[in-house]
Amino acid sequence: MSDFATETTRDPVLLLAEIAEISGDAARAAWVAQQLQAQGLPPQTDELGNVWAGQGPILLIAHIDTVLPPAPLRREQHRWYGPAVGDNSSGVAVLLALAAELVALGCTVAFSVGEEGLGNLRGARRLVRHLQPQQVVAVDGYLPGIVSRSAGSHRLRARFIGPGGHAWGDRGAPSPVPALGQALAQMYALERTNHTSLNVGRLWGGEAINAIPQEVGFELDLRALDATELAQMVAQVREILMEAARKFNLRMEIEVLGERPAGMTATRPMLEAARQALMEIGLEAQFTAGSTDASAGVEVGLPAITLSVYQGGGAHTPEEWVEPDSLRLGARALRSFVRQLLQI
Repeated sequence: MSDFATETTRDPVLLLAEIAEISGDAARAAWVAQQLQAQGLPPQTDELGNVWAGQGPILLIAHIDTVLPPAPLRREQHRWYGPAVGDNSSGVAVLLALAAELVALGCTVAFSVGEEGLGNLRGARRLVRHLQPQQVVAVDGYLPGIVSRSAGSHRLRARFIGPGGHAWGDRGAPSPVPALGQALAQMYALERTNHTSLNVGRLWGGEAINAIPQEVGFELDLRALDATELAQMVAQVREILMEAARKFNLRMEIEVLGERPAGMTATRPMLEAARQALMEIGLEAQFTAGSTDASAGVEVGLPAITLSVYQGGGAHTPEEWVEPDSLRLGARALRSFVRQLLQI
C-alpha cells in the first residue's frame, strides 16, 4: 500500500494501472462497479452505461469513455504512455480512489459515458436530470487547468447529393465536388475571433475515379464562448451550404449531431476553492474555457466547474502520457476542493 492509500482511500496509481488498459465502455463500467463494491459502495447503473454511488448535493463526474481504445501501457521511469491513459482514465482513477471518503462526506461519485466524440454529453445530462444535484464537478484534464467556463458547440453533418454518373459519358451532370470545395473555402474564410473555432473533422464521398460522385459530405464542429456568437456562426454556415447547393443544382441534407451550451455558472466559492486546492499542492490554477461533463450542469443553470487531477500531455493520440505520481497530488487537490465546498 502506498503512502497515499488509507482504510478509506485507494492508491490512484494502482487503479490507473488497471483502468488504463481496459477497452470498451461496458468493460470499463463493469470494472468501476466492481471497485465501488469492493469499497462497500453499492453501485447504481442506468441503461446508458453510467455508474454511480452515493446521493448528495455535489455530483462529481469522471467520464469512462475514450477517444482511442486503450492499449497496454508503456511504462518509463516517470511517465506512462498509452492512448487514453490520461483522458480520462486518470480522472476515473483519482475519483475512484477517493470514492468511499467522498460518499461519506455526502457527495455522489459518478462515472459517465458519452463525453467524447458524438456522445453529446448524454451520460452527464442523464445523471444531472436523474440525480438533481446542487453543484456539478467534472474530474478531468491536465493540472493545473481549471475549466471554469463552458465553450458552446454545434456539430453537424452535411451532404451534397446529385445524380452521379460516368466521368465521360455524363460529363455534363452536376457534381457535388465543386459545391463541397466552395463551401469549405467560404466557411474557413469566415471572420472569427480567438473565442471561436471551426473545424471540419471528417470528409467523404465518391465511388470510383471514373465516376461522378452521387454524394460528398463532411462533419463540422463549431465552438464559441458566447451563445450569440455561436448562433451567428451556425447561421452563416447554413447559408453557405444552401447557397452552394443552389449554385450547383444539388440537394442539400444537414443533420445536427450535437450541441453543448456556452456560459459560466461557476461560483466565487468554487473558483476560490479550486485555486486554493491547487495552491496546496504547489501549483497555480490556470482558469480556462472548455467542453466537459460540467457543461451538463451549466446547461441547466447549476454551479459547475472542472477540476484537473493529473499531469501529462498528448490527449487523443496514441502517445498520450501521464506522470503517474501526479495522480496522488490530484487526489489531494480534489479532497481539499470538496471539503472546502462542504465547508468542512
